[in-house]
Amino acid sequence: MMTKEELKKRVCEAIANRKEDIKALAVDIWREPELGYKEVKTAAKVEAAFTALNVPYKNQLALTGVKARLKGGKGSKHSICVIGELDAIICADHPDADPISGAAHCCGHNAQIANMMAVTMGLVDSGAMEYLAGDVVPFAVPAEEYVEITYRNKLIKDGKIKYIGGKPELISRGEFDDIDMALQIHLTGVKQDRPNGFIEISTTTNGFIGKLINYKGKPAHAAAAPHLGVNALNAAMMGLMGVNAIRDTFREKDYVRFHPIITQGGDLVNVVPSDVKMESYVRASNVPAMVDANERITQALRAGAMAVGAKVEVQDLPGYLPLYNNQTLNDLLESNAGTLIGSENVWEAPHMTGSTDTGDLSHIMPVSHPWIGSIRGSLHGNDYFVFADDMAYIHPAQMMAMTIIDLLYDDASAATELLDNYQPIMSKEEYLSFLDSFNT
Repeated sequence: MMTKEELKKRVCEAIANRKEDIKALAVDIWREPELGYKEVKTAAKVEAAFTALNVPYKNQLALTGVKARLKGGKGSKHSICVIGELDAIICADHPDADPISGAAHCCGHNAQIANMMAVTMGLVDSGAMEYLAGDVVPFAVPAEEYVEITYRNKLIKDGKIKYIGGKPELISRGEFDDIDMALQIHLTGVKQDRPNGFIEISTTTNGFIGKLINYKGKPAHAAAAPHLGVNALNAAMMGLMGVNAIRDTFREKDYVRFHPIITQGGDLVNVVPSDVKMESYVRASNVPAMVDANERITQALRAGAMAVGAKVEVQDLPGYLPLYNNQTLNDLLESNAGTLIGSENVWEAPHMTGSTDTGDLSHIMPVSHPWIGSIRGSLHGNDYFVFADDMAYIHPAQMMAMTIIDLLYDDASAATELLDNYQPIMSKEEYLSFLDSFNT
């Protein structure tokens, strides 16, 4: 009988031996970035990799998702998902951006897919599943980035999806019903005192509510007869000033953020703007603060319309919930990461004000989502590039594979103990009901 530590060593070696294949997949995906719910080429690359490993999978889940399953040789007491995200972000001025869509993988999702597949390769090549009393579910999911809202709203209108984000969509379709817990990683920029990379064990992040704002005024000649018009752009500016006037009433511990963009500001310079559109998120670290801030921001935006006699339509959209990482999973990942890169290069991260739809998953099951310091430049920036291959593509996969062994070895006793002591923040039904409360 192989010991747990021997099995960990064998899996880590198997992953390291696949380095060229893993990096090749990451680079292949990098070269053809696709936006959410459009990741047809990327999904095909994932399917080809599963096929090469003789791993069965389901595809076209929430349009493009691909889900495989490795069966435990000692039974299927529990199932652990390893998540990779298929989509890219819009960063049109990145040197490697798609010239038509503006998509680029300066979000690091290509590395997520590579790590998901590296875990799969390591478990298959090493024969480790024979010793585990649970299943491993590699899952390539669509549409984590909350972009192209107009396009996705059309998909919703056409009945192709129900939610803007990929994980909420998959949760609603029951694709996480046969999964007990989930792991995934995300790349981030290196720090001056750790130039060779690090691993941050994530704690919490903000969630957000999506917001579409449309101010309606009345057109008129901007120079000859502005008094005959109603300036929707001025209404929008007054609305934003109103939000700025209440910013100091948000509690610092709630990490409230509101950062709108104007997507349509008018038609012609010499016509009083009569149709102005904005998009934004209302972010906060917890659901009550999200709801409260959202309501008060809506009031301020409406006051801008009242000030100039315009009309305004404010549409709230279900966004993402705050991320709460499971402490037991965090502890296992931190311990395993320390053995790989030294405990001095692994630490627990502070609260992050960004958002991910993994937060939604964290409300209904245990998850952990570490950050891997392996890039120079900025996340989502035009200077983003991976400089440390092992840190980006190999060590995260080894860390997750070792943690899976910790959980599923010895009749999955560690996974059983975790789940016995776990209480979800919401049931699946409560979660979906909360999301649907914004679909008005």
